[in-house]
Amino acid sequence: MHEELVEKRRWISERRFLHALNYCMLLPGPEAQQLATYIGWLLHGTWGGVVAGALFTLPSLVILVGLSWTYMAFGDAPAVASVLYGIKPAVTVIVVFAAYRIGKRALKNETLWAVAVTAFIAIFAFNVPFPAIILGAATIGFLGSRRFPEKFQLTASHQAATEAHRRALIDDHTPTPEHARFQRGRLWRYAAVGVALWGVVLGGLYALHGGEGTLPRMGWFFTKAALLTFGGAYTVLPYVYQGAVESFHWLTTAQIMDGLALGETTPGPLIMVVAFVGFVGAWGEQVFGPEALATAGIIGAGVATFFTFLPSFLFILIGGPLVEATQGVLKFTAPLTAITAAVVGVVLNLAVFFAVHVLWPEGFARPFEGVAALIGAAAFLAMWRYQWDIIPVISACGAAGFVATYLR
Repeated sequence: MHEELVEKRRWISERRFLHALNYCMLLPGPEAQQLATYIGWLLHGTWGGVVAGALFTLPSLVILVGLSWTYMAFGDAPAVASVLYGIKPAVTVIVVFAAYRIGKRALKNETLWAVAVTAFIAIFAFNVPFPAIILGAATIGFLGSRRFPEKFQLTASHQAATEAHRRALIDDHTPTPEHARFQRGRLWRYAAVGVALWGVVLGGLYALHGGEGTLPRMGWFFTKAALLTFGGAYTVLPYVYQGAVESFHWLTTAQIMDGLALGETTPGPLIMVVAFVGFVGAWGEQVFGPEALATAGIIGAGVATFFTFLPSFLFILIGGPLVEATQGVLKFTAPLTAITAAVVGVVLNLAVFFAVHVLWPEGFARPFEGVAALIGAAAFLAMWRYQWDIIPVISACGAAGFVATYLR
């Protein structure tokens, strides 16, 4: 997005882009989709934001629904199962690299390292819920920044453009457009419309399916996922795993790993893995009966996507004018810095969990999966030593899994 919008198209200047990015990083939910919504809103008002945010997710939703249907309908076929066998070690390596990338940016000093280690121990050894870890990290950041502010400073991840300055549509000193100026009445109208939209859809699901129904539970669960997860898709995964696999039993560990693999291979934000969770969960629960499994899956994917992304639109349309009014360095970033550090530990725990289930799929009492370990080691070497992208790694590992299964 930075390369396209700032450097090539010059729709927005570097400083204004980072100003928007810093705000989106402070928000829970998918920051990339929120940034797309913010820039669309800044350029073209409310409908610009809605169109930008919606089209950021719609193509991947359609593709992922199709892949989810194929997975549920034919996932037990030997050929498909053998490909997934090779992909799962690659997914584990990808999550390890996610922890590494986040950590490289976030763990700038010993204090933040301590936060990351504590978060890992909390979730690995004591199974502390993800929201509690986030709240604890935010508290550490808020209190710690008062005494040691230098330990909790958030730095931008993008470097300033080195080429000669070219004027952008929204430049450093471009006046804030009229539609982006703060108006108290408009703020309350947007808030009322957003809450009403959320309440009508969730209330309708409860009315149709009851309090114990799968779809209303999904609506409430993914609302919490949207409000409680900071730092991007990999931070959502531990919370979604705890809820979808351990609490509600909508999916198995193997299925959510397969869903992550499918999410990695589709265009669009990785957080669209929530659509896979909704699809598989509604299909498995037979929401509309055994004769309408595909319909249940499509509705489940739609419910998961709607409730995951609705808060993001509201955060931008309601909070954007307030952010534009500051036009300076955003304050209160210390809690985010601590949260990002904690996320490193949480994501690393997810990688360990995946590795155990890949290498000992039937428990430690059963044989070690040496072939899966070799595929994972090759994936690690390809990404670390030769800088392969995710898609070639997944493709090669899937092919290796197919060949290995055939030879056995």
